[in-house]
Amino acid sequence: MKIARILYPVHVLGPGERVAIWTYGCIHACPGCANPELWHPADAKETESGKLKQLLEQLLQRGPIDGVTITGGDPFLYPESLQEILQIAGQYTEDILVYTGYRLAEVQKLAGAQEILEQIAVLIDGTYEEKRNNGHVLKGSDNQNIYYLKKHYQAEYEAYIAEHQGKYPVENFPAKGGVISAGIHKPDFGMQFQSRGSYEKEQKQNTTE
Repeated sequence: MKIARILYPVHVLGPGERVAIWTYGCIHACPGCANPELWHPADAKETESGKLKQLLEQLLQRGPIDGVTITGGDPFLYPESLQEILQIAGQYTEDILVYTGYRLAEVQKLAGAQEILEQIAVLIDGTYEEKRNNGHVLKGSDNQNIYYLKKHYQAEYEAYIAEHQGKYPVENFPAKGGVISAGIHKPDFGMQFQSRGSYEKEQKQNTTE
């Protein structure tokens, strides 16, 4: 499995206490993407299925797993890898939200698509368009679509969306060498991040001179 990172508990990528899984590899290269470092599958390190299951068991000792969100990268770039992740995640929760830059019609043409989609509760499709980022808590831009593949989750998700609409909630997690920021960011997030990085670098240089 081409897993880049796993975070818990995440509250900004769906309702409840969620495990968020980011996968490697994406061909869409959307301008303003929050995770361009995950585009290149050559950087991927294979994760054994047993290791993912072990980690989820450990997280379950810390608190409930109300849902799992799988994003990237694009999880559908490697359908077999996604299928393996879904099979393991499905042992802990039926509420699985998956993001993809492909359209649903494109996904449905992939080998094994029906079996994959049967394991997904909510699918959000479409590439990210920075100019159409309007503050939706789950959609990066308003050209994307939300499909409730398991209809009994629709009311819960719609209530979650209404509660957070326009607020751009994000969560920051400490990581080796920096911080991982989860959630749908404001349209100028990339520019702000680069500016902040340049400023902090300059301040560090001034301090050491």
